[in-house]
Amino acid sequence: MKHLQTLKLIDAVTRAGSIRKAAEDMHITSSALNRRILGFEEEFGAAIFERLHGGVRLNPAGELLIQHIRGQMADLDRVRSQVADLSGLRRGHVSIACSQAIQPYFMPAQIAAYRAEHPDVSFSVHVRDRDAAEADLRAFESDLALVFEPVHIGDIDVLLAVEQPVYAVMEKTHPLATKKKLRLRDCLGYAHVVPPKRIGIRYLLDLAVASMSQKMEPIAEADSFEFMRHYVQHERAVGFQFPIGLNISGDDRLVFRPLPKEDVPYGTLALMQMRGRTLSVASARFANQLATALTSLRNNLD
Repeated sequence: MKHLQTLKLIDAVTRAGSIRKAAEDMHITSSALNRRILGFEEEFGAAIFERLHGGVRLNPAGELLIQHIRGQMADLDRVRSQVADLSGLRRGHVSIACSQAIQPYFMPAQIAAYRAEHPDVSFSVHVRDRDAAEADLRAFESDLALVFEPVHIGDIDVLLAVEQPVYAVMEKTHPLATKKKLRLRDCLGYAHVVPPKRIGIRYLLDLAVASMSQKMEPIAEADSFEFMRHYVQHERAVGFQFPIGLNISGDDRLVFRPLPKEDVPYGTLALMQMRGRTLSVASARFANQLATALTSLRNNLD
């Protein structure tokens, strides 16, 4: 399978942007790697890299080729997984991109449950915003993506979509903590902390505020929900989060209050894969497990 090694080397050079760096990563000499690339280009009938001062980058032919290479490697991993499944080994690897709200509670529980049944399956978890998650799918960096408010879709299949309300998060002594029905205007009357615009929940907050006379004037903007949950314990501020990212019954330091749908649109949490891609056995089974768990979660919120 010598040709596969050449394809892996091309992928390594693409990621590194440098023949020297890729050679170090792949444990071969720069001159040997360069010869392999030149030999491939001659056999392929076209150059695939532009040689630049200090590095290389793909030319248009190379951009087309790298998509083919990554698709072929993903297909090979799928076949390996199927062969392992036939032999009863149930091995494999699952790569998933997810919103940071999914990372602290939901995803660890799901992976642990899956590995209890299939202990020879390994995982890669990439915390991504909605744009980056879709880019991961297109580049075959991730088999699956689970993100809020996907942006482009197009060449991506949505396997399941569920709604989540937006919750206000505050310290338990906050004046709003005892309010039975909390409105967005109440939250904006106090200091508030929000994520940047590329994060799905900020998109929903911006939609809501656009139709209000009251405006959002955050005291802090942070791309970490963990930061926001901790910050509201130091100042009488309000943060915002989806319930899937909260330990609602297990954190007695904070109070969590849902905001009504008429105030803030519910967020759409989408489980996605690249359109036309056949997932490995391990990834397909994990996708089914996630879909079952998300459906149960949706039913519990209804």
